[in-house]
Amino acid sequence: MDHLINRIWGCIKKALPKAGKTCVWLLKIILPISLLVRLLQYSGLLDKLSLLLEPVFSLIGLPGETAIVFITSIFTPLYAPIALITSMSLTVREATILALMCLTSHNLPVESAVQSKTGSGFWEMSILRVCMSFVIAMCLHWIMPYNGWGAIGVTVSAGICNSIWDVFMLWLMSSMKVVLTILLVVTALMILHYLLDEFNLMRKLSAVFAPLMKLFGLPKDTAFLWLVGNVVGLAYGSAIMIEQVEQKKLSIADGKLLNYHLAMSHSLLEDSLIFIAIGIPALWIIFTRLFFAIVVVWLRRAYNYCYIRKIAI
Repeated sequence: MDHLINRIWGCIKKALPKAGKTCVWLLKIILPISLLVRLLQYSGLLDKLSLLLEPVFSLIGLPGETAIVFITSIFTPLYAPIALITSMSLTVREATILALMCLTSHNLPVESAVQSKTGSGFWEMSILRVCMSFVIAMCLHWIMPYNGWGAIGVTVSAGICNSIWDVFMLWLMSSMKVVLTILLVVTALMILHYLLDEFNLMRKLSAVFAPLMKLFGLPKDTAFLWLVGNVVGLAYGSAIMIEQVEQKKLSIADGKLLNYHLAMSHSLLEDSLIFIAIGIPALWIIFTRLFFAIVVVWLRRAYNYCYIRKIAI
């Protein structure tokens, strides 16, 4: 028992310094971005942007100002869009639709580059994810009820502030909750990562999830990399994924199918937790991503089948 406790404590000690560094790095991104949004609200520029983009985003049930969140998500990790979301006044319904768009299309320069190393084209994955963001948003806009939702983010816009000092104080107060949430989530995830590595649980867990691969339309051999992609994420798990392909432990064809799934649903643990922490309903973001990941893979398999039959004829 003492040996077990020492191993767990060792994981915690290794995780805390790295979690601290990660939190500092994230806060350097989040705090300036959330302050910028406050200043844009105060200046009135965000309202002008909202009016300009309102016709397009109203089709998916979102105010025009949320376009800046989606555009930011395409080029950055999810913590930057979260800073923007928590700086706006949105209903839970609107925030859920926007969160799923960001979850589908975020950090594309990095993540599509990773997928290009494991069998899929960079632009193929990028275009797929951006297009599916709007497909998912449209579907949610159709099926999610309009009534009964609370609010997420701030309820007071910086546009009503009388001075820059008031804007700063509003930003400071609203940022405290986000900062505490990120500290807790990142630290917990970092400890979990070290525990999984210390006790070699990733391989064991992949055997548990292997039967699900048939439902997902994926080969059974992809179970380990599916787990890596959903626990560690595409960016952090890239080394493992690329190594598996280079060592021929995963064929190019199987890698492509896995990439289609992971394009829709990856880092299911971390990404879901950080959005749940700010008030997004867990079931909507988890099961929606899995559903569309399954749909995309099976459509890809149907296309491959028809293409092969056409060549054979």
